[in-house]
Amino acid sequence: MAADRHWKVIIVGAGIGGLTAAATLRRVGMEVEVFERAGELRPAGGALSLMSNAVLALRTLGIEPKFEEKSEVLSELHFVTTQGRPIRTMRFKEISEELGAPCYGIHRTDLQQVLLAEIGDTPIHLDAEATGFERDGAGVRVRFKNGTEARGDILVGADGFSSAIRGQITGPELPRDADYVCWLSTPYYQDPRIPKAYGAHFWGRGARFGIANIGLGRIYWWGTKNLPAEQARTWHGSKQEIVRTYAGWADVIRDLIEATPDEEILSVPAQDRPFIESWGSGPVTLLGDAAHPMLTSLGQGAAVAMEDAVVLARQLADAADPVSGLRAYEDRRRERTRRMVKMSRSMSRMEQAEGAIPVLLRNTYFRLLPQAAIDRQNRSTLDFNAIAR
Repeated sequence: MAADRHWKVIIVGAGIGGLTAAATLRRVGMEVEVFERAGELRPAGGALSLMSNAVLALRTLGIEPKFEEKSEVLSELHFVTTQGRPIRTMRFKEISEELGAPCYGIHRTDLQQVLLAEIGDTPIHLDAEATGFERDGAGVRVRFKNGTEARGDILVGADGFSSAIRGQITGPELPRDADYVCWLSTPYYQDPRIPKAYGAHFWGRGARFGIANIGLGRIYWWGTKNLPAEQARTWHGSKQEIVRTYAGWADVIRDLIEATPDEEILSVPAQDRPFIESWGSGPVTLLGDAAHPMLTSLGQGAAVAMEDAVVLARQLADAADPVSGLRAYEDRRRERTRRMVKMSRSMSRMEQAEGAIPVLLRNTYFRLLPQAAIDRQNRSTLDFNAIAR
Protein backbone atom coordinates (compact mmCIF):
# COMPACT_ATOMS: atom_id res chain seq x y z
CA MET A 1 0.00 0.00 0.00
CA ALA A 2 0.98 3.61 -0.43
CA ALA A 3 1.77 5.79 2.58
CA ASP A 4 -1.11 6.55 4.92
CA ARG A 5 -3.61 9.05 3.57
CA HIS A 6 -5.03 11.68 5.89
CA TRP A 7 -8.21 12.55 4.06
CA LYS A 8 -11.29 13.16 6.15
CA VAL A 9 -14.08 10.64 5.57
CA ILE A 10 -17.70 11.25 6.52
CA ILE A 11 -19.56 7.97 7.03
CA VAL A 12 -23.34 8.19 7.12
CA GLY A 13 -24.71 5.18 9.02
CA ALA A 14 -23.47 3.30 12.09
CA GLY A 15 -24.69 -0.15 11.09
CA ILE A 16 -22.41 -3.10 10.44
CA GLY A 17 -21.10 -1.68 7.15
CA GLY A 18 -20.55 1.83 8.49
CA LEU A 19 -18.76 0.72 11.66
CA THR A 20 -16.56 -1.70 9.72
CA ALA A 21 -15.68 1.09 7.29
CA ALA A 22 -14.73 3.31 10.22
CA ALA A 23 -12.40 0.58 11.51
CA THR A 24 -10.77 -0.16 8.15
CA LEU A 25 -10.35 3.48 7.13
CA ARG A 26 -8.75 4.34 10.46
CA ARG A 27 -6.40 1.42 9.96
CA VAL A 28 -5.03 3.02 6.76
CA GLY A 29 -4.65 6.47 8.30
CA MET A 30 -7.89 8.26 7.45
CA GLU A 31 -9.64 10.76 9.70
CA VAL A 32 -13.18 9.42 10.19
CA GLU A 33 -16.45 10.75 11.57
CA VAL A 34 -19.64 8.67 11.73
CA PHE A 35 -23.17 10.12 11.63
CA GLU A 36 -26.14 7.97 12.65
CA ARG A 37 -29.86 8.79 12.34
CA ALA A 38 -30.82 6.95 15.56
CA GLY A 39 -30.81 8.82 18.84
CA GLU A 40 -28.84 6.04 20.53
CA LEU A 41 -26.88 2.95 19.58
CA ARG A 42 -29.46 0.72 21.16
CA PRO A 43 -29.57 -3.07 20.99
CA ALA A 44 -30.52 -4.18 17.49
CA GLY A 45 -32.89 -7.07 16.85
CA GLY A 46 -31.97 -10.25 15.06
CA ALA A 47 -28.81 -12.16 14.42
CA LEU A 48 -26.71 -12.70 11.34
CA SER A 49 -24.18 -14.97 9.71
CA LEU A 50 -20.63 -13.69 9.87
CA MET A 51 -19.08 -15.82 7.17
CA SER A 52 -15.45 -16.76 6.54
CA ASN A 53 -15.06 -14.21 3.76
CA ALA A 54 -15.69 -11.33 6.19
CA VAL A 55 -13.14 -12.69 8.67
CA LEU A 56 -10.56 -13.19 5.92
CA ALA A 57 -11.18 -9.71 4.52
CA LEU A 58 -10.60 -8.01 7.88
CA ARG A 59 -7.47 -10.07 8.38
CA THR A 60 -5.85 -8.53 5.27
CA LEU A 61 -5.73 -5.25 7.21
CA GLY A 62 -4.57 -6.85 10.44
CA ILE A 63 -8.00 -6.57 12.07
CA GLU A 64 -8.80 -9.74 14.01
CA PRO A 65 -11.51 -9.21 16.63
CA LYS A 66 -12.26 -12.11 18.96
CA PHE A 67 -15.62 -12.93 17.44
CA GLU A 68 -15.63 -16.32 19.11
CA GLU A 69 -16.15 -14.67 22.51
CA LYS A 70 -19.59 -13.38 21.49
CA SER A 71 -20.80 -15.94 18.97
CA GLU A 72 -21.01 -19.60 18.01
CA VAL A 73 -19.09 -21.25 15.20
CA LEU A 74 -21.32 -22.51 12.39
CA SER A 75 -19.97 -25.82 11.17
CA GLU A 76 -23.07 -27.43 9.60
CA LEU A 77 -26.44 -26.30 8.28
CA HIS A 78 -29.16 -28.94 7.98
CA PHE A 79 -31.82 -28.49 5.28
CA VAL A 80 -34.84 -30.55 6.28
CA THR A 81 -38.53 -31.07 5.51
CA THR A 82 -41.29 -29.59 7.65
CA GLN A 83 -41.10 -32.70 9.85
CA GLY A 84 -37.32 -32.54 10.14
CA ARG A 85 -36.46 -35.29 7.66
CA PRO A 86 -33.05 -34.66 6.04
CA ILE A 87 -32.80 -33.11 2.59
CA ARG A 88 -29.14 -32.08 2.63
CA THR A 89 -26.51 -31.01 5.14
CA MET A 90 -24.25 -28.13 4.21
CA ARG A 91 -20.86 -28.58 5.84
CA PHE A 92 -18.85 -25.41 6.34
CA LYS A 93 -16.26 -26.87 8.72
CA GLU A 94 -13.99 -28.45 6.12
CA ILE A 95 -13.94 -25.41 3.84
CA SER A 96 -13.55 -23.02 6.78
CA GLU A 97 -10.58 -25.01 8.08
CA GLU A 98 -9.06 -25.05 4.60
CA LEU A 99 -9.47 -21.26 4.35
CA GLY A 100 -8.28 -20.69 7.90
CA ALA A 101 -11.34 -18.76 9.11
CA PRO A 102 -14.61 -20.04 10.60
CA CYS A 103 -18.18 -18.94 9.99
CA TYR A 104 -20.02 -17.51 12.99
CA GLY A 105 -23.60 -17.01 14.09
CA ILE A 106 -23.73 -13.78 16.10
CA HIS A 107 -26.32 -11.42 17.51
CA ARG A 108 -26.34 -8.09 15.67
CA THR A 109 -25.86 -6.17 18.93
CA ASP A 110 -22.82 -8.26 19.87
CA LEU A 111 -21.22 -7.65 16.47
CA GLN A 112 -21.96 -3.95 16.87
CA GLN A 113 -20.13 -3.96 20.22
CA VAL A 114 -17.12 -5.75 18.71
CA LEU A 115 -16.88 -3.15 15.96
CA LEU A 116 -17.32 -0.23 18.35
CA ALA A 117 -14.30 -1.52 20.25
CA GLU A 118 -12.33 -1.59 16.99
CA ILE A 119 -13.04 2.06 16.13
CA GLY A 120 -11.88 3.35 19.50
CA ASP A 121 -12.35 7.11 19.86
CA THR A 122 -13.83 7.69 16.39
CA PRO A 123 -16.53 10.38 16.80
CA ILE A 124 -20.08 9.05 16.36
CA HIS A 125 -22.78 11.71 16.09
CA LEU A 126 -26.25 10.45 16.96
CA ASP A 127 -29.64 11.87 15.99
CA ALA A 128 -27.99 12.92 12.72
CA GLU A 129 -30.25 11.86 9.85
CA ALA A 130 -28.71 12.78 6.50
CA THR A 131 -31.01 14.59 4.09
CA GLY A 132 -28.59 15.25 1.24
CA PHE A 133 -25.15 16.35 0.14
CA GLU A 134 -23.45 18.76 -2.23
CA ARG A 135 -20.01 19.16 -3.71
CA ASP A 136 -17.89 21.68 -1.83
CA GLY A 137 -14.75 22.45 -3.80
CA ALA A 138 -12.75 19.24 -3.94
CA GLY A 139 -14.73 17.81 -1.03
CA VAL A 140 -18.35 17.28 -0.02
CA ARG A 141 -20.78 18.77 2.47
CA VAL A 142 -23.52 16.67 4.09
CA ARG A 143 -26.75 18.14 5.45
CA PHE A 144 -28.66 16.65 8.38
CA LYS A 145 -32.29 16.87 9.45
CA ASN A 146 -31.32 18.44 12.79
CA GLY A 147 -29.94 21.46 10.93
CA THR A 148 -26.25 20.63 11.21
CA GLU A 149 -23.74 20.04 8.43
CA ALA A 150 -20.46 18.18 8.09
CA ARG A 151 -17.69 18.58 5.55
CA GLY A 152 -15.12 16.04 4.44
CA ASP A 153 -12.94 14.97 1.56
CA ILE A 154 -15.00 11.78 1.09
CA LEU A 155 -18.60 10.78 1.81
CA VAL A 156 -19.50 7.11 2.30
CA GLY A 157 -23.22 6.40 2.28
CA ALA A 158 -23.63 3.39 4.57
CA ASP A 159 -27.13 4.35 5.66
CA GLY A 160 -28.82 1.10 4.80
CA PHE A 161 -31.77 -0.01 2.72
CA SER A 162 -33.51 3.39 2.73
CA SER A 163 -30.31 5.35 2.17
CA ALA A 164 -30.74 9.10 1.71
CA ILE A 165 -27.34 9.22 0.01
CA ARG A 166 -28.39 6.58 -2.52
CA GLY A 167 -31.67 8.42 -3.02
CA GLN A 168 -29.87 11.55 -4.16
CA ILE A 169 -27.62 9.53 -6.49
CA THR A 170 -30.36 7.44 -8.14
CA GLY A 171 -33.43 9.60 -7.75
CA PRO A 172 -36.80 8.12 -6.68
CA GLU A 173 -36.92 4.32 -6.80
CA LEU A 174 -39.16 1.64 -5.36
CA PRO A 175 -38.03 -1.43 -3.43
CA ARG A 176 -38.31 -4.75 -5.22
CA ASP A 177 -40.70 -6.99 -3.30
CA ALA A 178 -40.17 -10.75 -3.01
CA ASP A 179 -43.79 -11.33 -1.92
CA TYR A 180 -43.27 -12.83 1.49
CA VAL A 181 -43.03 -11.67 5.08
CA CYS A 182 -40.15 -12.52 7.46
CA TRP A 183 -40.47 -12.96 11.21
CA LEU A 184 -37.39 -13.11 13.42
CA SER A 185 -36.33 -13.18 17.03
CA THR A 186 -33.39 -14.11 19.29
CA PRO A 187 -34.84 -15.32 22.61
CA TYR A 188 -32.86 -16.79 25.46
CA TYR A 189 -33.93 -20.41 25.24
CA GLN A 190 -32.58 -23.86 26.06
CA ASP A 191 -33.73 -27.06 24.38
CA PRO A 192 -31.86 -30.35 23.92
CA ARG A 193 -33.23 -30.45 20.38
CA ILE A 194 -31.17 -27.31 19.63
CA PRO A 195 -27.66 -28.23 20.80
CA LYS A 196 -24.49 -26.16 20.61
CA ALA A 197 -23.69 -24.97 17.05
CA TYR A 198 -26.98 -26.38 15.70
CA GLY A 199 -28.41 -24.81 12.57
CA ALA A 200 -31.37 -25.95 10.45
CA HIS A 201 -33.63 -24.67 7.69
CA PHE A 202 -37.07 -26.29 7.45
CA TRP A 203 -38.48 -26.09 3.92
CA GLY A 204 -42.21 -26.18 3.32
CA ARG A 205 -44.61 -24.95 0.63
CA GLY A 206 -44.42 -21.16 0.44
CA ALA A 207 -42.97 -21.05 3.94
CA ARG A 208 -39.67 -21.71 5.70
CA PHE A 209 -38.35 -21.74 9.24
CA GLY A 210 -34.77 -21.39 10.43
CA ILE A 211 -33.13 -22.15 13.78
CA ALA A 212 -29.57 -21.39 14.85
CA ASN A 213 -27.92 -21.70 18.24
CA ILE A 214 -25.77 -18.52 18.33
CA GLY A 215 -24.31 -19.11 21.77
CA LEU A 216 -24.50 -17.22 25.07
CA GLY A 217 -27.87 -18.88 25.74
CA ARG A 218 -29.60 -17.37 22.72
CA ILE A 219 -31.40 -19.02 19.82
CA TYR A 220 -31.96 -17.18 16.57
CA TRP A 221 -35.13 -18.15 14.73
CA TRP A 222 -36.79 -16.76 11.65
CA GLY A 223 -39.81 -17.72 9.58
CA THR A 224 -41.22 -16.77 6.20
CA LYS A 225 -44.63 -16.96 4.56
CA ASN A 226 -45.66 -16.08 1.02
CA LEU A 227 -47.97 -13.05 0.99
CA PRO A 228 -48.89 -10.36 -1.52
CA ALA A 229 -46.39 -7.51 -1.31
CA GLU A 230 -48.80 -5.06 0.33
CA GLN A 231 -49.75 -7.56 3.05
CA ALA A 232 -46.09 -8.40 3.69
CA ARG A 233 -45.25 -4.70 4.06
CA THR A 234 -48.09 -4.04 6.52
CA TRP A 235 -48.24 -7.31 8.49
CA HIS A 236 -49.31 -6.73 12.11
CA GLY A 237 -50.56 -10.16 13.12
CA SER A 238 -50.21 -12.02 16.41
CA LYS A 239 -47.78 -14.64 17.61
CA GLN A 240 -50.55 -17.20 17.34
CA GLU A 241 -50.89 -16.43 13.65
CA ILE A 242 -47.21 -17.27 13.25
CA VAL A 243 -47.72 -20.49 15.21
CA ARG A 244 -50.64 -21.43 12.92
CA THR A 245 -48.42 -20.92 9.87
CA TYR A 246 -46.32 -23.86 11.07
CA ALA A 247 -49.14 -26.12 12.24
CA GLY A 248 -48.17 -29.72 11.55
CA TRP A 249 -44.45 -28.90 11.30
CA ALA A 250 -41.83 -30.23 13.73
CA ASP A 251 -42.80 -29.68 17.38
CA VAL A 252 -39.59 -27.77 18.14
CA ILE A 253 -40.82 -24.91 15.92
CA ARG A 254 -44.08 -24.43 17.79
CA ASP A 255 -42.35 -24.71 21.17
CA LEU A 256 -39.70 -22.14 20.22
CA ILE A 257 -42.23 -19.59 18.95
CA GLU A 258 -44.48 -20.09 21.98
CA ALA A 259 -41.51 -19.50 24.32
CA THR A 260 -40.64 -16.19 22.64
CA PRO A 261 -42.09 -13.01 24.18
CA ASP A 262 -44.47 -11.32 21.75
CA GLU A 263 -42.62 -8.01 21.91
CA GLU A 264 -39.36 -9.66 20.84
CA ILE A 265 -40.72 -10.84 17.47
CA LEU A 266 -39.98 -8.55 14.53
CA SER A 267 -41.70 -8.69 11.15
CA VAL A 268 -40.22 -7.28 7.96
CA PRO A 269 -41.15 -7.61 4.28
CA ALA A 270 -38.70 -9.47 2.06
CA GLN A 271 -37.26 -6.81 -0.24
CA ASP A 272 -34.16 -5.90 -2.18
CA ARG A 273 -33.48 -3.32 -4.89
CA PRO A 274 -32.47 -3.60 -8.53
CA PHE A 275 -28.69 -3.56 -8.82
CA ILE A 276 -27.25 -0.18 -9.80
CA GLU A 277 -24.02 0.07 -11.77
CA SER A 278 -23.01 3.52 -10.50
CA TRP A 279 -22.59 3.95 -6.74
CA GLY A 280 -21.54 7.58 -6.81
CA SER A 281 -19.54 10.33 -8.45
CA GLY A 282 -16.81 12.70 -7.37
CA PRO A 283 -16.01 12.24 -3.67
CA VAL A 284 -19.18 10.22 -2.91
CA THR A 285 -19.79 6.46 -2.84
CA LEU A 286 -22.07 3.85 -1.30
CA LEU A 287 -21.40 0.76 0.81
CA GLY A 288 -23.31 -2.29 2.03
CA ASP A 289 -27.11 -2.24 1.87
CA ALA A 290 -27.07 1.32 0.57
CA ALA A 291 -25.23 0.08 -2.53
CA HIS A 292 -26.51 -3.47 -3.06
CA PRO A 293 -29.30 -4.61 -0.71
CA MET A 294 -29.95 -8.31 -1.15
CA LEU A 295 -32.40 -10.89 0.11
CA THR A 296 -31.23 -13.01 3.03
CA SER A 297 -31.11 -16.44 1.40
CA LEU A 298 -27.30 -16.57 1.11
CA GLY A 299 -26.74 -15.17 4.61
CA GLN A 300 -24.08 -12.88 3.14
CA GLY A 301 -25.45 -9.35 3.60
CA ALA A 302 -23.26 -8.42 6.57
CA ALA A 303 -20.17 -10.22 5.28
CA VAL A 304 -20.34 -8.55 1.87
CA ALA A 305 -20.72 -5.12 3.50
CA MET A 306 -17.61 -5.86 5.56
CA GLU A 307 -15.79 -6.89 2.37
CA ASP A 308 -16.81 -3.53 0.88
CA ALA A 309 -15.26 -1.72 3.83
CA VAL A 310 -11.95 -3.55 3.47
CA VAL A 311 -11.70 -3.00 -0.29
CA LEU A 312 -12.66 0.66 0.13
CA ALA A 313 -9.85 1.21 2.64
CA ARG A 314 -7.29 -0.63 0.55
CA GLN A 315 -8.15 1.27 -2.64
CA LEU A 316 -8.07 4.65 -0.91
CA ALA A 317 -4.76 3.81 0.72
CA ASP A 318 -3.25 3.21 -2.71
CA ALA A 319 -4.94 6.11 -4.51
CA ALA A 320 -3.39 9.40 -5.59
CA ASP A 321 -6.63 11.24 -4.82
CA PRO A 322 -10.02 10.45 -3.25
CA VAL A 323 -12.01 10.32 -6.49
CA SER A 324 -9.76 7.79 -8.24
CA GLY A 325 -9.73 5.68 -5.08
CA LEU A 326 -13.51 5.60 -4.85
CA ARG A 327 -13.97 4.66 -8.51
CA ALA A 328 -11.35 1.91 -8.13
CA TYR A 329 -13.25 0.58 -5.10
CA GLU A 330 -16.52 0.52 -7.04
CA ASP A 331 -14.90 -1.22 -10.00
CA ARG A 332 -13.45 -3.90 -7.73
CA ARG A 333 -16.78 -4.57 -6.01
CA ARG A 334 -19.27 -4.36 -8.86
CA GLU A 335 -19.07 -7.88 -10.31
CA ARG A 336 -19.08 -9.72 -6.99
CA THR A 337 -21.91 -7.74 -5.42
CA ARG A 338 -24.04 -7.94 -8.58
CA ARG A 339 -23.60 -11.71 -8.50
CA MET A 340 -24.54 -11.89 -4.80
CA VAL A 341 -27.73 -9.90 -5.32
CA LYS A 342 -28.72 -12.13 -8.24
CA MET A 343 -27.88 -15.38 -6.42
CA SER A 344 -29.79 -14.31 -3.31
CA ARG A 345 -32.93 -13.58 -5.31
CA SER A 346 -32.68 -16.83 -7.28
CA MET A 347 -32.18 -18.85 -4.10
CA SER A 348 -35.08 -17.07 -2.43
CA ARG A 349 -37.39 -17.86 -5.33
CA MET A 350 -36.46 -21.54 -5.13
CA GLU A 351 -36.81 -21.70 -1.35
CA GLN A 352 -40.23 -20.04 -1.34
CA ALA A 353 -41.67 -22.42 -3.96
CA GLU A 354 -45.31 -23.16 -3.19
CA GLY A 355 -46.69 -25.65 -5.71
CA ALA A 356 -46.42 -29.37 -4.99
CA ILE A 357 -44.36 -30.12 -8.12
CA PRO A 358 -41.93 -27.18 -7.74
CA VAL A 359 -41.38 -28.16 -4.09
CA LEU A 360 -40.72 -31.80 -5.04
CA LEU A 361 -38.28 -30.70 -7.75
CA ARG A 362 -36.53 -28.31 -5.36
CA ASN A 363 -36.00 -30.91 -2.65
CA THR A 364 -34.96 -33.60 -5.11
CA TYR A 365 -32.52 -31.33 -6.92
CA PHE A 366 -30.91 -30.16 -3.69
CA ARG A 367 -30.72 -33.72 -2.35
CA LEU A 368 -29.02 -35.06 -5.50
CA LEU A 369 -26.74 -32.11 -6.28
CA PRO A 370 -23.12 -33.38 -6.39
CA GLN A 371 -21.05 -32.44 -3.36
CA ALA A 372 -18.34 -31.07 -5.64
CA ALA A 373 -20.80 -28.53 -7.04
CA ILE A 374 -21.83 -27.42 -3.54
CA ASP A 375 -18.19 -27.11 -2.43
CA ARG A 376 -17.37 -25.07 -5.52
CA GLN A 377 -20.27 -22.74 -4.84
CA ASN A 378 -19.31 -22.32 -1.19
CA ARG A 379 -15.69 -21.56 -2.03
CA SER A 380 -16.79 -18.92 -4.52
CA THR A 381 -18.50 -17.00 -1.71
CA LEU A 382 -16.32 -17.83 1.31
CA ASP A 383 -12.78 -17.37 -0.02
CA PHE A 384 -12.10 -13.63 0.11
CA ASN A 385 -8.40 -14.11 -0.60
CA ALA A 386 -9.18 -15.70 -3.97
CA ILE A 387 -11.55 -12.81 -4.72
CA ALA A 388 -8.90 -10.26 -3.78
CA ARG A 389 -6.38 -11.94 -6.08
